[in-house]
Amino acid sequence: MEHGHLQKSLGDICRTVRERLGLTQAQVAKQTDLVPEVYGRIERGGMMPSVPTLRKLALALGISADVLLELSRTDVATTLAAPTPEGSLSPELRQLVRMLRGWSPGEVKRLMRVAKVLESPAEE
Repeated sequence: MEHGHLQKSLGDICRTVRERLGLTQAQVAKQTDLVPEVYGRIERGGMMPSVPTLRKLALALGISADVLLELSRTDVATTLAAPTPEGSLSPELRQLVRMLRGWSPGEVKRLMRVAKVLESPAEE
């Protein structure tokens, strides 16, 4: 996920949860040791919180940091004891997955086109 999109998404989620809880921005800011203006910037997608602040937000809003970051169970292991999502893949596929994580969406889309060509039966 692109950094700007992540900022906007995280802010939208914080606002939605805060409103569901009936809290004001000032109340959440106080619980997370932020000044209200800074918390407001996070909600508007204009600022990415630090990791300690992200943790405080999750606790103040009663929501998992996975939800704030839009991570699903298929993206990450749910506990330290659980295998990583690609744990059942071959070493080559794990290496490919690690490499692809750093690619832009456009690069992944181009790779998908190549993979579809390779997947189709060869013409004789």
